[in-house]
Amino acid sequence: MQELFETPLAPLTTLRLGGPARRLVTAETDEDVVAQTRAADDAGTPLLLVGGGSNLVVGDKGFDGTALRIATRGVRIDGTRVEAAAGEVWSDLVARTVAAGLAGIECLAGIPGSVGATPIQNVGAYGQEVSSVVTAVVAYDRAERRTVRLTNGECLFSYRSSVFKLHPERYVVLRVHFTLEDSGGLSGPLRYAETARALGVGPGERVALGAARDTVLALRSGKGMVLDPDDHDTWSAGSFFTNPLLDADQYADFVGRVRDRLGADAAPPAYPEADGRTKTSAAWLIDKAGFAKGYGTGPARISTKHTLALTNRGDATTEDLLALAREVVAGVYDAFGIVLVNEPVMVGVAL
Repeated sequence: MQELFETPLAPLTTLRLGGPARRLVTAETDEDVVAQTRAADDAGTPLLLVGGGSNLVVGDKGFDGTALRIATRGVRIDGTRVEAAAGEVWSDLVARTVAAGLAGIECLAGIPGSVGATPIQNVGAYGQEVSSVVTAVVAYDRAERRTVRLTNGECLFSYRSSVFKLHPERYVVLRVHFTLEDSGGLSGPLRYAETARALGVGPGERVALGAARDTVLALRSGKGMVLDPDDHDTWSAGSFFTNPLLDADQYADFVGRVRDRLGADAAPPAYPEADGRTKTSAAWLIDKAGFAKGYGTGPARISTKHTLALTNRGDATTEDLLALAREVVAGVYDAFGIVLVNEPVMVGVAL
């Protein structure tokens, strides 16, 4: 276990932003993770959990407490069942399951961050979500001061949310269990139209697992969503805003605003949800509100490849990034009456 003091957090985040932590501890075993969490709780010390750093926006003043970097390792594959430590690199786990001929997370290739973060956000992309394959999450329960095993149902998964996100101060994810599919080397049914088109097949069809993974990686790379230290479009937290979910009245108001702004025939993206709400596209909202790819003149700008990514062009501060985010939020609200919600976790700052 490594312990450092007054150490910058910026190098541990994909945005490369943020001031120092008063204390930074790197834990390589579950036992150390639990011990450090208990010690912080006993002392009343603020605790920040750090995995891959792909979903953190850390304030320029840093974090006045203990930052606990979870660097646990270990993957076990038994048939279609997979167990992975929270500190494992997510993209590496995807590669291993594809190599093992297991389908279910191949379209989540290239997503930065650690395994432990995926159930927290209910990570999803290109037609797959981890909630469909997670069978259990082993976590330390800070309220009950014991290690618990939560079933899929107990995780309370929903769009980009879970019990872990609803109660961010309660659980520390230690291990994640998945059940995947042995489909004879084929992917799961392709549920995302862009992926199917890129592979030359129809929605719902299957392709070779490796082809599905490679295609998703290429699509993500084209949008600046695969980490590349030489490409500032990837110095981001990925999608900075979640796609809005609108009830019937909100959606009707939204459509009216769209037609007033863009013309009577304008039709915004609309994806009906099982609960009666309608999901629309945050990227579309940002673009139609006047914030195109590459928007901005300062050190923090919208990615030149994707309007959902707010990027550090190399010498930005967190306040630079937040100023841009606030401008986008205000512009979308003025145009369409919708308040965008940030997806990454804010540490010591707020929009």
